[in-house]
Amino acid sequence: MSEEVQQGCAPSECGTKPACAGCSHNKNANHSAEEAPKAQPKVRKVIGVVSGKGGVGKSLVSGELAVMLSRMGYRVGVLDADITGPSIPKMFGVTEKAMGDGELIYPCETKTGIKVMSINLLLENDDTPVVWRGPVIAGAVKQFWEEVAWGEMDVMVIDMPPGTGDVPLTVFQSIPLDGVVVVSTPQDLVSMIVRKAVNMAGMMNIPVLGLVENMSYALCPDCGKKIEIFGKSRIAQEAAELSLPVLAQLPFDPAVANLCDRGMIETVDNPVMADAAAAIAGQVQL
Repeated sequence: MSEEVQQGCAPSECGTKPACAGCSHNKNANHSAEEAPKAQPKVRKVIGVVSGKGGVGKSLVSGELAVMLSRMGYRVGVLDADITGPSIPKMFGVTEKAMGDGELIYPCETKTGIKVMSINLLLENDDTPVVWRGPVIAGAVKQFWEEVAWGEMDVMVIDMPPGTGDVPLTVFQSIPLDGVVVVSTPQDLVSMIVRKAVNMAGMMNIPVLGLVENMSYALCPDCGKKIEIFGKSRIAQEAAELSLPVLAQLPFDPAVANLCDRGMIETVDNPVMADAAAAIAGQVQL
């Protein structure tokens, strides 16, 4: 029998012999092995935080956005899709590991009740590198959506990996995003960086909720004057050309950086991001 299965059958005979169960000609051969569709998490709205390149502070924006939405009374989760550079658990001071029951993984919770899932919550050591190829990383992100016991939530913030490769594409295609926030910095490449992210969202029919410019300026500690380290911002002009709102312009802030390093992002006081969160909540009709 085993030899017969290996050999299969002729296309004209398919369905007439025991070997047909595993025959490549049999259109129904693999139906029993197909996975049943997984239940979607009960999340009312999903917001992705994206960028056209790395190093723009996307994780900081994701973390602060989650904190501000939580303060507004929403049940919030953060999915850290930046598999090779996860920083969300560190910002929130989450040190315990995620546990599972053989079927589902249970997210960790922050001090204020925000649910978090990140690859660092599954690794034995936080500094263990994730040396995976793109399709494997994309599969892990999909599992974080489908195989994590998120429970019922009002909004999930997804900290996306930079660029427009495998993982962002997987998120756009497999997770029902209600909109994305594009993060950039005031550098010469801002137009290209922003437009790459905006154009990818457009190709996937995902609404762009607005732009956040990080590292927009620094405040002089002595006189309070704004110092435009990267030069004059052009985010307003870029936003106008794309017909998008500027949600926030965030400064360099050593105090915020220090709180994130200490796992205390939930104590950050940032009225600008609070206003941005309120605007985003209105757009997605939370």
